[in-house]
Amino acid sequence: MDNNDSNGANHESHQHAERQIFEQDRVTIVPYPDSQAGKPITRAEVQDANTTYGFSIGNAENPYSPFSSRMDWEIAQWAKLRGPSSTAFSDLLSIRGVSERLDLSYKNSRELNVIIDKQLPGRPTFRHEQIIVAGEAFDIYHRDVLECIKALYGDPDFADYLVFAPERHYTDDDETVQLYSDMHTGKWWWNTQKKLDKQRPGATIIPVIISTDKTQVTLFHNKTVYPVYLTIGNIPKDIRHKPSWRAHTLLAYLPTTRLKHITNKASRRRSVVNLYHACMARVLSPLEKAGLDGLAMHSGDGILRRCHPLFACFVGDYPEQVLATTVKTTECPKCDIPPDELESSTAPFEIRDLHAILDALATIDVGDLEFIQACRDAGIKPIVHPFWERLPYANIFQAVTPDILHQLYQGLVKHLLGWLAQACGPNEIDARCQRLPPNHHIRLFMKGITGLSRISGTEHAQICCFLLGVIIDARLPGNMSSTRLLRAVRGLLDFLYLAQYPCHSSETLSLLDEALVLFHNNKEIFIDLGIRNHFNLPKLHATRHYVSMIHFFGTTDNYNTEYTERLHIDLAKDAYRATNRKDEFMQMTQWLERKEKIVRHAKFIHWRLHNNVPHHPSPRPASLSFDRTQTLAKHPSAKAVSFRTLISDYGATYFREALARYIVQQNHLDELLSHSHLEALAANVHLPFHSVAVYHKIKWLSVDTRGHGDPLATVDSVHVMPCHTSACRKNDALPAHFDTALINNGTDQSVGVEGYRVGQIRVIFSIRERDAQFLFPSTHQPPKHLAYIEWFKPFPSTPDSRHGMYKITRLVRSGERLASIIPVSNIVRSIHLIPKFGPVAPRHWTSNNVLEECDAFFVNCYIDRHSFVTLR
Repeated sequence: MDNNDSNGANHESHQHAERQIFEQDRVTIVPYPDSQAGKPITRAEVQDANTTYGFSIGNAENPYSPFSSRMDWEIAQWAKLRGPSSTAFSDLLSIRGVSERLDLSYKNSRELNVIIDKQLPGRPTFRHEQIIVAGEAFDIYHRDVLECIKALYGDPDFADYLVFAPERHYTDDDETVQLYSDMHTGKWWWNTQKKLDKQRPGATIIPVIISTDKTQVTLFHNKTVYPVYLTIGNIPKDIRHKPSWRAHTLLAYLPTTRLKHITNKASRRRSVVNLYHACMARVLSPLEKAGLDGLAMHSGDGILRRCHPLFACFVGDYPEQVLATTVKTTECPKCDIPPDELESSTAPFEIRDLHAILDALATIDVGDLEFIQACRDAGIKPIVHPFWERLPYANIFQAVTPDILHQLYQGLVKHLLGWLAQACGPNEIDARCQRLPPNHHIRLFMKGITGLSRISGTEHAQICCFLLGVIIDARLPGNMSSTRLLRAVRGLLDFLYLAQYPCHSSETLSLLDEALVLFHNNKEIFIDLGIRNHFNLPKLHATRHYVSMIHFFGTTDNYNTEYTERLHIDLAKDAYRATNRKDEFMQMTQWLERKEKIVRHAKFIHWRLHNNVPHHPSPRPASLSFDRTQTLAKHPSAKAVSFRTLISDYGATYFREALARYIVQQNHLDELLSHSHLEALAANVHLPFHSVAVYHKIKWLSVDTRGHGDPLATVDSVHVMPCHTSACRKNDALPAHFDTALINNGTDQSVGVEGYRVGQIRVIFSIRERDAQFLFPSTHQPPKHLAYIEWFKPFPSTPDSRHGMYKITRLVRSGERLASIIPVSNIVRSIHLIPKFGPVAPRHWTSNNVLEECDAFFVNCYIDRHSFVTLR
């Protein structure tokens, strides 16, 4: 089999694997064999959480109680969630007549705080304790972990979505291809349920997910806080990762001291680690008994179950993982692979032996020397009672999860950018970035990317959308072939995108392994170029654990550190800014408690005012499908644009001829017209108008397929507009913008390019109803919106074997671009084309003219997950 045949076979197998989870008409769900798992306690009295909350308020007549009126409540809500500082709010109410005119039950912030603190229920309160380590006391602010779990588990917003027992999902009735998505579809929950059933049958497992991450809350004074966040795996991941649902709770603020008074560096490091584990053990110790014996807990609908909260996942970056697992820096926190073999893709490894490590930790009672030696032999630091030592069914080395943000975006992608700058030259890479055509999904770095500093994870993700395309054909030192470079970059990017799938099958997980193998098989190019000496990077080795972790805990969006980074804004940085910088942790916890109470009360009022209507959505397993709705503006951007303007300003050179051909085709739908016959009939078409209404934008809006009440959001768009002046600056001329799009010819597939063509949209227009009735048969009236498209040639049979992208060129006949009229509904999505730059990017090309100047393009399949799934 030659390379082309091999490439085609691999391409087909990839599409088959992804089509199985893209076209999920029906998922075969295999429940846990013991039907008692997750079952309610039948004799318990049922009273939902909102009703219980209403009884605690005590006023059945006033839905806003303890506030006297709607005005009283809404001003309090504004003051705590949107308003100015407490002092400014008090100053406002102190203005003569303001409080009286508004008929408020409080006259300043202090009185409002008393109402919130005394009369509103909320999530658990913080307690202040001191931890003694090495004879010194350290402050810790934390909540009762069991009460926090009860608050999340019993939140009425989550009641209709909670999962109580593990399941296995398959794409077929034969149960041959297993699916992994939410946490309950992974092996950990299933296996742990089996272990727990041997001791306490009929249990409901609550997987506890803990995140820790020290963060800076000031720009210049280096003030840091050390929050610990908690969520539970019973809440679906699509809800957990949305901050507006508040499915995470702040569990604790750990001490941030660096212990600089300890002069010996080794002793200082050891004391810092011991302090961390002592604090975490204090916070999580209630899980020991509750995990074994269980405790009765009400979900938001009032149903009682015997729940066992079990520590399942630890989410953190590499320093946090090293700290939690007590291994040494440069080692893998999960397995026993030697540090000098981290670069290997084949070196054997085993997950660290928890039982051997617990045995080593138990020697602390024998003597210091014996303890230190036992810990050294077990491969950990000599830490006094790590926080996970006594937690039931917990394995910290298994609990450490993949970290997309820090391991991939801020780790490997960051390294890759530096390597490519050395390989291709920073000036050439920047020149190519500056000449990319615009697209909804593409951020244009008009100053290039090699000079950026302190690049965020979001910016790294934006760069990944075009990174592979800009190095195609770039000249390497010594005219070395770029094949291995392209394949290495492609392997890493494919792994990055595959790792973020919201649903995986046992077959797509093999694609994840294949992508990693592709990188490892070609990474030597960086050594040959003199850029690297080795690849012993812990973050690179961590990629070998992704498949097993998805098997265990579901897809990576169950435990992404990107979510906790977002929590820092609400629960750490905003909280700190609300203080006077003195005794800040006491103020931060009070501020947070009051804010949580206001949010909870707002939800209760909404429930009261909307007739207590329950919401029972039908659960739908995650998939790779992309449901979206195409929409255009209600009114045209320009009501009457002449044909002459369409030709001169929009570049629709053959608009009249294309429209005439479309009219003929619609009038002869049952006939197969030859090209010459079609042209002859079109030449005799008389158009009773010389202008059309024109639209400048198409948008695609998201669809709330999971029934979570998500607001509509623009997920894609195409712009079609001529050169025009800026609305803000009348003297500034904005360049013309005619986007390219993927167009369906009626034989499309969900995965792959069959049935699709690429075209550049020149005009989006509509024909007046009376003109349409005159030109078209009554049985085949045209759709409201039509588009004039300049075509590219069809996709080749397979993409390029080096970089995996399709190469296309414009469709030209006798030196003229071929164009036609199509319904706008045939336009599926925007497409980003990367110019074929050649060894050196032509300097007369710009982002605005490159689609006109360049002859050949590569179809970019990395602009979003939809393009990655369908266009490879």
